[in-house]
Amino acid sequence: MQYHEAANALFDLRRYGPRPGTESTADLLAHLGDPHDDLTVVQVAGSNGKGSTARMVESVLRDTDRTVGLYTSPHFEDVRERVRVDGRKVTRTALTEFVETVQPYVTDRGAAGESPTFFEAMTALALWYFDRQGVDVAVLEVGIGGKYDATSVVDPAASAVTSVSLEHTSVLGDTVEEIATDKAHVAPDDAPLVTGTTGAALKAVKKQAGDVITVGPDGDVETTYEGRVDGAEAGIVLDGPDWRVETRIPVLGEFQSVNAGIAATLARQVADVDEATLARGLRNAHWPGRFEVLSESPLTVLDGAHNPGACEKVATVLDEFEYDELHLVFGAMHDKDHAEMAAVLPTPDAVYTCEPNLDRAEDSAVLARVFEEAGVTDRTVRTSVDTALDRAMEAADEDDCVLVTGSLFTVAEARTRWTRVEIPKTVRDLDDARDVLESASVTEPGIWRMRAKGVHRVLKTRVQKRQASYLKEEMLSLGGECSVSGLETDGERLDVVLMGTLSQFKRLTDKLDGQPYGLAQFATELREALDIQQPDSPTDYPWQDGTAVMGILNVTPDSFHDGGEFDAVDAAVEHAQEMVDAGVDIIDIGGESTRPGAEEVSVEDEIDRVVPAIEAIRDAGIDTTISVDTRKAAVARAALDAGADVLNDVSGLDDPEMRFVAAEFDAPLIVMHSIDTPVDPDNDIEYDDVVDDVIDQLGEQVLLAEKAGLDREQILVDPGLGFGKTAAESFDLLGRIDEFRALGCPVLVGHSHKSMFGYIGRDADEREHATVAATAIAADRGADIVRVHDVAENIAAVRVATAARDPGAFSK
Repeated sequence: MQYHEAANALFDLRRYGPRPGTESTADLLAHLGDPHDDLTVVQVAGSNGKGSTARMVESVLRDTDRTVGLYTSPHFEDVRERVRVDGRKVTRTALTEFVETVQPYVTDRGAAGESPTFFEAMTALALWYFDRQGVDVAVLEVGIGGKYDATSVVDPAASAVTSVSLEHTSVLGDTVEEIATDKAHVAPDDAPLVTGTTGAALKAVKKQAGDVITVGPDGDVETTYEGRVDGAEAGIVLDGPDWRVETRIPVLGEFQSVNAGIAATLARQVADVDEATLARGLRNAHWPGRFEVLSESPLTVLDGAHNPGACEKVATVLDEFEYDELHLVFGAMHDKDHAEMAAVLPTPDAVYTCEPNLDRAEDSAVLARVFEEAGVTDRTVRTSVDTALDRAMEAADEDDCVLVTGSLFTVAEARTRWTRVEIPKTVRDLDDARDVLESASVTEPGIWRMRAKGVHRVLKTRVQKRQASYLKEEMLSLGGECSVSGLETDGERLDVVLMGTLSQFKRLTDKLDGQPYGLAQFATELREALDIQQPDSPTDYPWQDGTAVMGILNVTPDSFHDGGEFDAVDAAVEHAQEMVDAGVDIIDIGGESTRPGAEEVSVEDEIDRVVPAIEAIRDAGIDTTISVDTRKAAVARAALDAGADVLNDVSGLDDPEMRFVAAEFDAPLIVMHSIDTPVDPDNDIEYDDVVDDVIDQLGEQVLLAEKAGLDREQILVDPGLGFGKTAAESFDLLGRIDEFRALGCPVLVGHSHKSMFGYIGRDADEREHATVAATAIAADRGADIVRVHDVAENIAAVRVATAARDPGAFSK
């Protein structure tokens, strides 16, 4: 079974409507051997805020070095987003294996008129995968209600009801009290239920659950919201019976401080979590599409508010910002109270109604009529979210606000403006072409027909179904080729592989200009991905004139290759001068080893190592760009104050302050894909395609840095060879380094003397030649920086690769 067939089998279950009760889910899990029986589970219910709260719980527990599963809904682009372990989506391989395992059972139940629903099957997938991955804690977001939800098949160790408002009244009841009673059935047997409810809802929750911990401004856990600190974070204080946390959270609104208090309480119920871990974990709990500020000029906000209660909270948070006119992009599902949603949102100066690309979407003309009755005179009706957003962004001045809301599905489509990647593929032969097509879930007959046509410029991306149809038609009309995923979707985006010459791609972008459904924006992205008609960059960084060489200067006693050689300041300065004399472009100074088994160095000790070396190099008049290799924001700040130019964070922004330090100093920031820092050689990570998966995961880290105030040309990405990857996977990353151009950022390759070269028979003391060879490959593939120990030898390799690509490069 191929992945697209497995995913289609799950999507096909959407034809069965939701039904009350956990029996069907329990029967499916029994068929799988009851994988949920031994899981420690946190269950989060509520009308609003349950997704954010679940993410906060997961983030806190992950910061205790536990393996944590997270199950949420709905998804944005990929059904696998619903099931994550330590932040990584369930693999395509695992999802396919699950469907192959349950398909005979599902077919039998379907024949009896009792097929599992889509949500029941996804819940079973999550619990099956969490058991298979050996998670320490599984965090489940409840779907609807609590008593009869599929997730209630578990016996939770801790659970919560975040808030209660009128929703799903045909299923849960006609009053707040009835709905609260239903949700409170998630209460655990051996621990108090945690809740942020108030008033009549709280009374109903207490009556049903009995033992309750209240969270809020006047709760058992007291929450204080200190308001927006900057465009991305808010300050909060949590006061528990015997604990107190002051921190920032990456979501805005007083209700989010309550969600954070609930999450902290839940985490403490299942793990020994200290105050520092709570503070750090809550600050790292980024949750896309929940009052997500993506730009400040104009202020651009995405929020998946999908009912009146959530829209009212959006209005409250928006009051914390100053702006002139409000441009509202609004798309909602047909079963929502549109009039009440419009009534509680701020009255927009202009509204752009639209329809997410799925059957449940309300007609955009109907939504426009709703806003007409609400008193909005400037109304624009558009079919697609992309086109509505384009119109809003074009109309908004830099002091205005663009708000996208009404549904998470609307937000998901809008968000692709900032997150979609177009991945150039190197296709040298038929095997390469087959690999690319298979990665996009093209059917086997499609692969057979198309593989011979893919041996030229190939680009893979993900678009809406209607966009895919248009792209295929236009590319074929230009003599190119286009293959589309075999997924049969209702709102999910489809993988597409475009194949053609650069000339054909240029003509395609010209034809897409001015087209509907967001295709004009896609044309802009396509030009950037293939470097068609792009202006020169106005900045001046060492990596903009070809592959730059970064020399490693470890001022540590225990680094794996040169520990102790340069930890004395005089020795460090001398080695820096030697590297500059050899032609190095950047010197990367590190004060903490990331080798397997390395001990963590305190902030004070690391500063004492790197700052004197930076100051001494500057005092010696050595003219070079200096990077500091650190995963601690406090060390980064001290290094920049001392004269460093670049931050190199091998933890992938594990310290939530790091991106803000870089933005404050306007310093380039290197973000590495890292599973564990220091490296844990026993951490066995599953990838479907290591390159695609790493690009996917780095994309969100890049967006975080961008939201903090950095431009993409200042954000460098490092695929992290050897960090949570096998040797074979590291070589795959090296050979396909050009695909990381999809992120729109410069690319760094760090491979020097790494254990990956043991794969080709090179012991630790004989990896210099292998490193030089890898440098040549990286430079040939278009890496912007190579990070190495042996500077002179690797500079030669870069120059050879450059001359081979451009024989006149060194005579210009």
